[in-house]
Amino acid sequence: MPGEAEGCGMMEAARGSLGHWLRVRNGRILNYQIIAPTTWNFSPRDRHGEPGALVGAPVRDGETEPLAVQHIVRSFGPRMVCTAH
Repeated sequence: MPGEAEGCGMMEAARGSLGHWLRVRNGRILNYQIIAPTTWNFSPRDRHGEPGALVGAPVRDGETEPLAVQHIVRSFGPRMVCTAH
């Protein structure tokens, strides 16, 4: 592990853009950030400021886990069902 370093990498994955950013200070990881395709796909607006796919999705009064929203989200990122944080 280098004492001091910074790096980033971006690529187009099957589901969209994937980015990794890393900072090393004193031989230890100071910061590591990943922005996965899911993050880009579910952002409220795209790069042109257009609203995302969830705008206008039907949600019934009192519905805490809207099925329509789940279907939309999984259509962009089927792995959302098994995501761990």
